[in-house]
Amino acid sequence: MTSPAGIAFSASPRPTLGVEWELALVDQTTRDLSNAADQLFHLVEERAGDQRGKIHRELLRNTVELVTGICTTVGEAMDDLGGSLEVVRGLADEIGVDLYGAGTHPFAEWSAQQLSDGSRYAELIERTQWWGRQMLIWGVHVHVGIDDRDKVLPIQSSLLKYYPHLLALSASSPMWAGRSTGYASNRAMMFQQLPTAGLPFQFETWSEFEGFVHDQKTTGIIDHLNEIRWDVRPSPHLGTIEVRVCDGVSNRRELAAIVALTHCLIVDLDRRLSAGETLPQMAPWLVQENKWRAARYGLDAIIIQDSACSERLVTEDFADLLVRLEPVAASLGCLDELGLVHEIIDGAASYQRQRIVFEESGDLRAVVDSVVRELH
Repeated sequence: MTSPAGIAFSASPRPTLGVEWELALVDQTTRDLSNAADQLFHLVEERAGDQRGKIHRELLRNTVELVTGICTTVGEAMDDLGGSLEVVRGLADEIGVDLYGAGTHPFAEWSAQQLSDGSRYAELIERTQWWGRQMLIWGVHVHVGIDDRDKVLPIQSSLLKYYPHLLALSASSPMWAGRSTGYASNRAMMFQQLPTAGLPFQFETWSEFEGFVHDQKTTGIIDHLNEIRWDVRPSPHLGTIEVRVCDGVSNRRELAAIVALTHCLIVDLDRRLSAGETLPQMAPWLVQENKWRAARYGLDAIIIQDSACSERLVTEDFADLLVRLEPVAASLGCLDELGLVHEIIDGAASYQRQRIVFEESGDLRAVVDSVVRELH
């Protein structure tokens, strides 16, 4: 790689937390996606008050994103999102749309969706064409603050061992364009088709990452750093690792569980690294296989655990992982929220609940109804 200019990392002195929650807009009558973002954001500008800066547009006019400020605990982040959710849901109701939290919509057609205004959106579609137009997908992004640039890439690579745990737990996209896909997370398979999306490269040093970014910019693959859309990526201007593994989530209780798990995993790796431990990593081909298994089978995935290719049912691994993370959760003030992971495993994940509704009703609109009802 060519020697590049440095990429500054605005280190976070504490393991702060930020959450981005994407929600779709669905018509209250037809249950199809609604390109109502312009109307919604007109009301947001007029009446959202202090919440305006936490309610964002996205690529398509069928989407709204709720974003927290810089938080210190999962509870604080959930309260922050709750305030924005209350405002947006009321405004959406006025224009005849509901908010829908899942990784995909069960029957919407991509050709009916409209782009938001903005040159970067138009450029993305111009470059990616058919695959870009297919991106009717919604997710949750979690930022965790890191206090030292040189910790970022070792933590990022080691976190990939837990990729299948996060995806299986959040999987909520089993249907696509009117059909059952056979996947728990079709969103994960769709999103990786974009040229800079998917699993991150496992760089060992920050200078390697800088060289990669330099090459990407030099060859015109990206213009801005945020166009690297990896499932886990550094966010240098925020001083965080950003985890983009998870499907859209239908309610704050499950969101709290997923955010707590993410927070605890990263802080645990950070502390182990600070204590002098060499963090374990898995070969990229094993990480890739685990991603596929979690996307395909969800909580029934048998995952690869280590370089020796030991395998275990992901829910069995959760049983030990959650116990190990309890002291970390206690120190971060999210022990109760981490405990909510058990509710998802012992009950049913979103993809499972959606399948049950469809099996019982045979009606994809009933699936949308069920997801909308869960939002609280």
